[in-house]
Amino acid sequence: MLITDGLYLKPSKSTRVLAILEALTRDSSLSQFELGKQLNLSGAMVNQYLKQLQESGLVEFMPVNGKSYRYTLTEEGRQSRREMFSDYSSETVRLYTTIKDFVLDKLNPLLEEGKNRLALFGASETCEVVLSALRDTSFQVMVLLDNDPRKQGQIFNGHVVSAPHVIDQVDCDAVVITSFGKQAEIYEQLKPHADTRGFQIVRF
Repeated sequence: MLITDGLYLKPSKSTRVLAILEALTRDSSLSQFELGKQLNLSGAMVNQYLKQLQESGLVEFMPVNGKSYRYTLTEEGRQSRREMFSDYSSETVRLYTTIKDFVLDKLNPLLEEGKNRLALFGASETCEVVLSALRDTSFQVMVLLDNDPRKQGQIFNGHVVSAPHVIDQVDCDAVVITSFGKQAEIYEQLKPHADTRGFQIVRF
C-alpha cells in the first residue's frame, strides 16, 4: 500500500496509519527509515505515528539490540488493521464505481446516436477502467491503440495493442482517448484522421 500525495486525493491520518500497519504486518523488522521510504513518509512522521500506535496499544516495540526494535502488531492492532482495511476497500470500490459511472455518462450519448463501435487510444490504467465500464454494454471495442512501441503487439485486458496508423483500417464511430495524461497530445494526433474519416473523438 503506497501513499502518494496527489492534488485531489491526499492521504488522511487514517490512511497513513493503515499503511504502517499493513507494512508491519508483512515485515515487522522494517526500520523507521525503511518504513518511511516504502510509504513516502518522513522519518519524523513515521516516528510520531509509531509512538501513537504504541500508546494506543496497537503496536509493541520489541528490542533487537541497544539501537533497534521490531515493531509488532498486538492482537488489538491486528484487529484494527482488518477493520480499517475493510473500510478502505469499501471506499475504494465506491470510488471505482463512481469513475465507471462518469465514463458511461460521457459515452452514452454515442449510443443514443446509434454509434457503438469504439477505438480506444491509450493502453493505460485509465483504459482498464474504461474497459470495465464498457462490459455488459452495447459498445464494441474494435481496436486498442497506443503510441508506445513496447506495448504494441502485447495483450492488454484481452485486446491486442496496435500502432496508431491502424485506425485508418478500422471502421469505428468514435475514438476514446483513454490516457488522461496525454489527452491534448493524442487529440491533435487524431484530429486529421477524424476530419478525413468522420469519426468522433471523445475526451474525458
